[in-house]
Amino acid sequence: MSAKAISEQTGKEFLYKYICTTAAVQNRFRYATVTAETDWDHITQEHPWLLTERLVVKPDQLIKRRGKLGLVGINLDLQGVQEWLKSRLMRETTVGKAKGVLKNFLIEPFVPHTQEEEFYVCIYATREGDHVLFHHEGGVEVGDVDAKAQRLMVAVDEKLSEDQVTEQLLTHVPDDKKEVLASFIVGLFNLYEDLYFTYLEINPLVITQDGVYVLDMAAKIDATADYICKAKWGDVDFPPPFGREAYPEEAYIADLDAKSGASLKLTLLNPHGRIWTMVAGGGASVVYSDTICDLGGVDELANYGEYSGAPSEQQTYDYAKTILSLMTREKHPQGKVLIIGGSIANFTNVAATFKGIVRAIKDYQGPLKEHEVTIFVRRGGPNYQEGLRVMGEVGKTTGIPIHVFGTETHMTAIVGMALGHRPIPNQPPMDAHTANFLLNASNNSAKTPAATRTASFSEPRTSNDATPAKKCKAGLPADCLHSILWPLKNVVTGDWKEAQASSGCSGAKATTLFSKHTKTIVWGMQTRAVQGMLDFDYVCSRDEPSVGAMVYPFTGDHKQKFYWGHKEILIPVYKNMADAMKKHPEVDVLISFASLRSAFDSTVEAMQYPQIHTIAIIAEGIPEAQTRKMIKMADEKGVTIIGPATVGGIKPGCFKIGNTGGMLDNILASKLYRPGSVAYVSRSGGMSNELNNIISRTTDGVFEGVAIGGDRYPGSTFMDHVLRYQDTPGVKMIVVLGEIGGTEEYKICQGIREGRITKPVVCWCIGTCATMFASEVQFGHAGACANQDSETAVAKNQALRDAGAYVPKSFDELGDVIKTVYDELVANGTIVPAQEVPPPTVPMDYSWARELGLIRKPASFMTSICDERGQELIYAGMPITEVFKEEMGLGGVLGLLWFQRRLPRYACQFIEMCLMVTADHGPAVSGAHNTIVCARAGKDLISSLTSGLLTIGDRFGGALDAAAKQFSKAFDSGMLPMEFVNKMKKDGKLIMGIGHRVKSINNPDMRVQILKDFVKQHFPSTQLLDYALDVEKITTSKKPNLILNVDGFIGVAFVDLLRTCGGFTRDEADEFVEIGALNGIFVLGRSMGFIGHYLDQKRLKQGLYRHPWDDISYVLPEHMSM
Repeated sequence: MSAKAISEQTGKEFLYKYICTTAAVQNRFRYATVTAETDWDHITQEHPWLLTERLVVKPDQLIKRRGKLGLVGINLDLQGVQEWLKSRLMRETTVGKAKGVLKNFLIEPFVPHTQEEEFYVCIYATREGDHVLFHHEGGVEVGDVDAKAQRLMVAVDEKLSEDQVTEQLLTHVPDDKKEVLASFIVGLFNLYEDLYFTYLEINPLVITQDGVYVLDMAAKIDATADYICKAKWGDVDFPPPFGREAYPEEAYIADLDAKSGASLKLTLLNPHGRIWTMVAGGGASVVYSDTICDLGGVDELANYGEYSGAPSEQQTYDYAKTILSLMTREKHPQGKVLIIGGSIANFTNVAATFKGIVRAIKDYQGPLKEHEVTIFVRRGGPNYQEGLRVMGEVGKTTGIPIHVFGTETHMTAIVGMALGHRPIPNQPPMDAHTANFLLNASNNSAKTPAATRTASFSEPRTSNDATPAKKCKAGLPADCLHSILWPLKNVVTGDWKEAQASSGCSGAKATTLFSKHTKTIVWGMQTRAVQGMLDFDYVCSRDEPSVGAMVYPFTGDHKQKFYWGHKEILIPVYKNMADAMKKHPEVDVLISFASLRSAFDSTVEAMQYPQIHTIAIIAEGIPEAQTRKMIKMADEKGVTIIGPATVGGIKPGCFKIGNTGGMLDNILASKLYRPGSVAYVSRSGGMSNELNNIISRTTDGVFEGVAIGGDRYPGSTFMDHVLRYQDTPGVKMIVVLGEIGGTEEYKICQGIREGRITKPVVCWCIGTCATMFASEVQFGHAGACANQDSETAVAKNQALRDAGAYVPKSFDELGDVIKTVYDELVANGTIVPAQEVPPPTVPMDYSWARELGLIRKPASFMTSICDERGQELIYAGMPITEVFKEEMGLGGVLGLLWFQRRLPRYACQFIEMCLMVTADHGPAVSGAHNTIVCARAGKDLISSLTSGLLTIGDRFGGALDAAAKQFSKAFDSGMLPMEFVNKMKKDGKLIMGIGHRVKSINNPDMRVQILKDFVKQHFPSTQLLDYALDVEKITTSKKPNLILNVDGFIGVAFVDLLRTCGGFTRDEADEFVEIGALNGIFVLGRSMGFIGHYLDQKRLKQGLYRHPWDDISYVLPEHMSM
């Protein structure tokens, strides 16, 4: 959602902080908030004026017309305020249809004034610009300001001047107040623009001799502009509409949404309800809510929400478990139902998201059965068959009744099943597997238009192809339509003046956006989307790929490899757009996958090139002010914008935008590889794919389809595309899927009435449930919110019906109406179906085939210690969060990664002690020396560290493994310590781990002593260590410095640890010694010291090291010295 309401306190805080005006704004920051937890002593200390001034108190909870509802206490002292609050604070009250508890109140100074000093001012945004409304009478009795107020529209990118305000708005204002008001209104407008407000109303605005007083204020800001306005906004709290509580679960999902590239929304409507939904897609979520309400479930509908945009398995799990937790908190006498629905996904891997839901169901299987929950699932899209299979399996294994359906079932049919309005089929027919696009579809007997599949229907035809809608409609059998269409009724749709505006498109904009020869540039490294476009091009029998080049500013110019059918091709990637445009003059379409932060700049740049006539903007969350600037520029330059917040569009047989239409199995199933006769326009991307499915099952297929996007101000409108379709001979009928919010659909009504639109139009506006809810609900799309009665889906559906469009009773019957109209067009000869021509086959990508389980291949690598692929890093089977929760420490992590064991606490401590004692042994040893020399030679950290590590071996630091092996072999063979010493002497071998250059029996190594004390105290057994200490007694009797050194001690103690801690078999313990695990302790520990020496040399700024001559003995052959 973009436009979000803020509290009155927040709005005034913004105004007081940032307004720039010569008018004297009074009572700045003089307000106090009161809740049930308020400490009156504290609040009076913070705001001492509460004790001395007369006061006003009112709830600050997005309640309209508070004065008329008796919710404003006026001219009270502090005691009077407290008395007034006693009967209202934390009390339930009813406002309209909404019931809620009054929790938050605002106290401000009372401003004595006369009625003549009250004014009304409001600024709100529309597509064309910002409207400023002003009325010289304000206050509670202001009445219908839309009819009364003076009005001034400031076009996008234009400024408001004081002269304009004075001349056009202040005509009825006394002269002595005009200058102050003009300055304040201009300052208010600039504030409105700078802080990205979308609505700002002050009533009353009081002007006295002292200055300007802002008494009551209501405002909305564009929440998507947070990244621009964060410094000024700070952390904004968006209160829920009155009558709906703010639940912690909603905040949790909102936080998940903010941290994710996907979309996750949750609104609790009735936590006691029995009908719960978990719907994929912003448009689909509205359709499911509509259908539930249409079938009488409004009072039992518990939530509204949606997940979309390819959330990960973990994100879906978190979302699902939140809903399952909420619905299993209290029982319902009739049991509960969970509807897991969705349209046909364009790019989301359905099986991957279902894995998260399945995990949540397994975790909650007990409560779900206890609360008698029945689950209904309907989904389509990439890999949906596997997703449905897994969902069906979990139903069988858990005993929870789960009914699963795919694209063969109408999207909302499961709602009727869940609510008992239609039977549940025992074995629903299953569509072909996702892999079936590998096969030739020659057995398909579906009909296609008379022209060949490869023809471009966008090319001009004779004018008699188009049949007037009136004639078609008259020919429809009355009894057939009677059961499907509502009777036409004349209802007042309200004041929709915007519908009187011109319904024509700019003459400079093209009627035909795409053909079989369209070439595009893709902005962004979206290789999967580009490959999908190339596969579509191939099955459409295009001569060459539709993608001419890609632009990606984060790499240098290069070429990217893709597949064109069976062969590999290269597509150039450019760092900047200028080069791409210059080298590809044939390109006339830009598909922008730029992020919401960079989409505006990249789109503006693209419009500087006259060759571009169509731009698709995929990003969601672009601030509305930026979108309106793009729209204005596009209108001036004759560029058609599709989006923002869209999946794009598709023209079967010609061109598709990005991920539109989904994967090839859906392209084939919906017959999108060749043109049909039906063109559609939708807001929702997911629902556009559902329309592909519905239209392909009820007609000869889609001619063209566009999803204009879910924002309040899409770059192109319903009417723009409907008029294109009207003027395109290949289009025989038009389908429009509108929605709640905005008034665009009324322009279609006007076009039909005036005869500008003559082809049959089937239309349905989603969001009919909104009028049934007690409080306002913001649906998934930013524009899906009615600000007045005429913007409701119910009003728009009735207006379309009255104008002569074909409007079903509900979305459930949309396919029936489309089929009825189509059949009539076939019957009267307008559409002549033809035999299907099979498309060429396209190989499946290896990665996708493997994911579907169709192929297998030996892996190049195997690993058993770590897995980073999921939401959370896993060490040897243990999630990283558990590692920290258990406080395993570095020793515990080493145990997991080196030994795949969760070692005892004493073992972890011993490992850490070993790392500590081996960390360093001064700069003189070979490893440290090499590191220092390297560092002083100007080498980097990695090079210097490597130089030191390369010296580790049997003679320096590498004695751990050798000592462990020698002592173990002697001990295991039953050799006495004296025999072992004698044998090594006889063989002429050193005993590894024995001997020290400095330390001796008389000057013991404290590192060894520390470790010995710990091992003796904590290890279950120290047989090998005891054996080594006996050897030490023998060697030191000969020479005092032949002690068991730190390397030898760690080596033999580690063998004791591996053999006796209980985590390893004898063979496993011996294997770890054999493969060199123990030397790793020295390498890891000493790396800390080497790095320390490197940093020390850099910090001391030591120069290049050169060894002194006097420390080198030059021994040359005598004949050379002569």
